[in-house]
Amino acid sequence: MSASKKGKWPLAYTQVDLNTDTNLLKLIAMTSMLVDHTGKMLFHSGLMRIFGRLAFPIYAYCIAAGCVYTKDHLKYLSRVALIGLISQPFYALALDHRYPAMFTIAFKDNPVGAVLNFYVESWGHPSIFLTLTLGLMLIWTIREKQLVLTAALALFVWRATRMIDYGWQGVALIVLFYLFINRWWVSLPVMLCYMAWIGLRGSGYRLFGVSFGMQGFALCALPFIYIHTHTKLRINKWVFYLFYPAHLIGMLLIEMAMGML
Repeated sequence: MSASKKGKWPLAYTQVDLNTDTNLLKLIAMTSMLVDHTGKMLFHSGLMRIFGRLAFPIYAYCIAAGCVYTKDHLKYLSRVALIGLISQPFYALALDHRYPAMFTIAFKDNPVGAVLNFYVESWGHPSIFLTLTLGLMLIWTIREKQLVLTAALALFVWRATRMIDYGWQGVALIVLFYLFINRWWVSLPVMLCYMAWIGLRGSGYRLFGVSFGMQGFALCALPFIYIHTHTKLRINKWVFYLFYPAHLIGMLLIEMAMGML
């Protein structure tokens, strides 16, 4: 019997002390992400990209909360990984992560080989779903008290940080949300300090004489995560999953249409 079923392992949480209105939070994150990606690819707007900083912390928290409430962690992990696998080529195209190695095989000469090569090479810059998947895997090992696996996976994340969106810091954000998810009064100062540290590692913006990077604006996501709301919003979970590849495909079509004008 797993540690979570025995109820003896203190890190196999069964309740969340932060905002549990996750459907509303996911809707906010989806909107923020759409604005961010539209601002990057279609309008080149820094202001839209700043608004987009809300998305990742909210998604990170929702992943952590989902690990508490899911009835089948493996199915949860499989869904997230599946969307990542499906979305990867659209992510590479829509957000302009294109490299010469992707196009070494001519499509007219070898269509199947060209498509496979493009897909494999696109993983040189994986989407955010790799970050979410790794966070889920780490939380699973923690919940199941598989601490050797936790250490091994953490080492992998550390070594592979350059190919992970938001680096090891992004994966750690997901895990930290989980570790303190049942005590908001501990979680809030921890996450506030951690996210401020991430923001201060960058540059480009100044406030009260303090220099920080764009990721510093991610702190604005914390009120949504810690203030309890009760909208009772109900949206099918597949809407949230499929929105990611759908909005990338939509941006690609808009970009192609604009290029034809």
